[in-house]
Amino acid sequence: MSEYIVSARKYRPDSFETLIGQDNIARTLKNSILRGQLAHAYLFCGPRGVGKTSTARIFAKTINCMHPSANMEPCGECESCVSFAEGRSYCIYELDAASNNSVEDIKTLMEKVQIPPQVGNYSVYIIDEVHMLSQAAFNAFLKTLEEPPSYAIFILCTTEKHKVLPTILSRCQTYDFNRIGISDMVRNLRGIADKEGVKVDDESLHVIAQKADGAMRDALTIFDQTVAFCGNDIHYADVIRNLGVLDYDYSFKLVGNFLAKDYASALLAFDDILSKGFNALHFVSALGEHFRNLLVARTGGLDSLLDLPDSLKNRYREQAAKCSLKFIYDALGITTACEAGYKASTNQRLHIEYALMKLAFLGGLPESAVVESAPAAAPAATMAAKPLNISDKATSLPAENKGETKVQSADNQLDSRHAQKPAAGDVMELLDIEELEKPAPAPEPAKKRSSRAKAVMSGLLAGDAAEGVSPDGAFSRNGSQGDAEAGDTPSADQLPSDDTLREKWPDLVKECSSGKPRLENALANAALSFEEGDGFKTVYFEVTNEAQKKWIENGLLRTMENSFARILGNGKVRLGITVKPSEEIEKKVYMPAEKAQELMNTNPEVLHLVKDLGLDAN
Repeated sequence: MSEYIVSARKYRPDSFETLIGQDNIARTLKNSILRGQLAHAYLFCGPRGVGKTSTARIFAKTINCMHPSANMEPCGECESCVSFAEGRSYCIYELDAASNNSVEDIKTLMEKVQIPPQVGNYSVYIIDEVHMLSQAAFNAFLKTLEEPPSYAIFILCTTEKHKVLPTILSRCQTYDFNRIGISDMVRNLRGIADKEGVKVDDESLHVIAQKADGAMRDALTIFDQTVAFCGNDIHYADVIRNLGVLDYDYSFKLVGNFLAKDYASALLAFDDILSKGFNALHFVSALGEHFRNLLVARTGGLDSLLDLPDSLKNRYREQAAKCSLKFIYDALGITTACEAGYKASTNQRLHIEYALMKLAFLGGLPESAVVESAPAAAPAATMAAKPLNISDKATSLPAENKGETKVQSADNQLDSRHAQKPAAGDVMELLDIEELEKPAPAPEPAKKRSSRAKAVMSGLLAGDAAEGVSPDGAFSRNGSQGDAEAGDTPSADQLPSDDTLREKWPDLVKECSSGKPRLENALANAALSFEEGDGFKTVYFEVTNEAQKKWIENGLLRTMENSFARILGNGKVRLGITVKPSEEIEKKVYMPAEKAQELMNTNPEVLHLVKDLGLDAN
């Protein structure tokens, strides 16, 4: 059996032409070689697997090549190129800083720097994962990096640029490598598949490229894994099953369910996804990405934002044509909110299922829900067609019963309320989504409703009598209407006297300041003043400062007014707040120095004693 070499090593770039996705960096380095403007130190930084170390090797091989091509590519045939390919070059050194990160390793490297190249023009030192060097190793490396011999060139490679000392960064030309685009990766994978005799479709290559997340080395590793699973004939279904990737078909089917308002099928599809072991959060993320692609496909001129094969682009365009922009926009909002609140949710499955139901109801309620719920609303329609007539029975009762007028009025209002009920279809438009699953209560017979209304009104009349309110609305002291007519207390249409307001003020203080000592102290000590105007009487109470006034106005004044009106039995009373002038506020002494000064001001003998003894008056 022949020795197997993984694709990441077998097809590693060995020239600037084979470098994938870093055209600007390749062009810059070739121009610097052509013009002879080589720096003494370079820093290549970027994500993993994008070609940093490969570029460093190509650059080192090119500057030592004896017969470079016209476009600055190594010939691969000279002694320098052959020795480097065979791993015996004495002018190109590689150091893994992850395992050689001590001061001694750097000192050994600096000793090698003093030896000129045996073949070629330059000694190139490639230090991989340079961010792993210790602080002492960095410091030992600084002087050599700043002033190396004329033939020495350092190329530092790292995936974590922020961990490199600023003093190192300032001595290097920095090249930032980008993630490789999906289209570039697919094109490279297609070429490798053709060389290896592997049959694969574009959808499978796109899945591999997306899974690699911009790293060509990862893409080649996944490609080898897929070939080992599927053989030389790779199909899309086998790829997604092997890599554990969610199929695009799920997203297309779910959006179809949402457009058809079929939330049941959407919930079943989500259950199927979970049963196959997919991560629920990844599902929500994939659904949000699907809506994003629909928005891009529906908007003209944005085709370049879809890194997908042509077959998938056509499917997105077809489905996007069926969706309105508002639907896609609202759907993106729901999926984004669901993804953001997933980790904080206690019942994470219900959290996602609720989002799926909201997506299904974006275009309005499903027609099936209205049809199924129509029989439940039928009693309301029947009642609307044949309203109750309770007033006829109410008028047949004895006229001398107290409160009969109010009972009849309540029954008439009840009848009019039933007569104005909307039809079944209108009822369904007023219901929320949660109301759809609730069965409508069975209507009560008309006689029972009439009895209930009378019982309620009788209870209200009894309560009014206990509070001192007569059936016709007049207030009295002991609950009888005759007392009010006798003039013991003013009626509800009369303004209360100042004496009555002063007498009832402590009752208001006691009721409103229960458990609030701060408010009780402010109201109990407040000076009262009165003012009449516009049919109302305003009671002004005085507080000590503006902050206290704002505190009462913002949260308490309206409640106090309602309580005072109930205590007085009169709704023509208003409350106002005034602030006591600062010169009238008595100054209180708290600090020892202030107490001493107050004592000296009130007792001249104490002041003389302080002066005679030479004490500090402060």
